[in-house]
Amino acid sequence: MNVLSTEAEIFAIRCGISQASQIYGVTSIVIIIDTIHAANYIFNTSIHPYQIYTITISSNLGKFFNKNDNNLISFWDCFSNDKWPSHLLVNKESKYHKMNPILFSKTLWKFSKKKECDSIVKK
Repeated sequence: MNVLSTEAEIFAIRCGISQASQIYGVTSIVIIIDTIHAANYIFNTSIHPYQIYTITISSNLGKFFNKNDNNLISFWDCFSNDKWPSHLLVNKESKYHKMNPILFSKTLWKFSKKKECDSIVKK
């Protein structure tokens, strides 16, 4: 199965929102993305190929907003060619991610790649 870049972007948003919404004390989520059109699918109620992700994202956001009326989410459109150092580092490191999977499963690979990107951002 081919994975489109839009699908990968939406999956990354899904992972980030899922993690952030479960951390105690988080009241604001900022999504920094270089293709804002992918984020638009989250709020698109028509039929599209990414609905499996957007349904999960909507569910997580609903729980997040129900915790506190002051919770918010922001989307920042940061193009790759803007050369923002944090964005460049994650982009570079995620492309050269090496992993020795225990089980050959897409889910484990995606989780490991996400975990690696998180550790890069924390540096």
